[in-house]
Amino acid sequence: KDALERIIQRINTDSRRLFLETLETIRTNFQTLYRRAFGGGRADIVLEEGVDALEGGVDIVATPPGKPSFSNSLLSGGEKALTAVALLLAIFQFRPSPFCVLDEVDAPLDDSNIGRFCNLIEEIGNVTKTRFLIVTHHRITMARMDRLYGVTMPERGVSQLVSVDLQGVNRLRAIA
Repeated sequence: KDALERIIQRINTDSRRLFLETLETIRTNFQTLYRRAFGGGRADIVLEEGVDALEGGVDIVATPPGKPSFSNSLLSGGEKALTAVALLLAIFQFRPSPFCVLDEVDAPLDDSNIGRFCNLIEEIGNVTKTRFLIVTHHRITMARMDRLYGVTMPERGVSQLVSVDLQGVNRLRAIA
């Protein structure tokens, strides 16, 4: 019994250390990406106070530039979306994945924030070599991508896949 309790204690100690190290790295990444995404402001990942790190909750605190600190529930839809993207990309910086699917995360963003969103995606994609598959209806996001895929219905009941290589089009334009 004593041996099992020591093993459990060692596992908990190692897990706590790994969790806190990982959290600190992701936290630093998140703070940097948040400032880039919003052109300033402050963001943080905060552990629940007075509770063991392995058992407590984690809060995301975000304050866009020029706004007072208040509950995240009062952020606009675009601010929430861009905060979530910054957090996701902070995690991807720590533990890259070969691909990531984002389904209309840019829908609540205005044109200036779409540009920042695209810049973050491009930057993280270049650093981590992650391929982003983005489902979007936003023309600015589409214009910034390497390749577009769409589905069209040339006649009733018949769907057709459409693909455009925007990098190829840009290369041809530069040659012309």
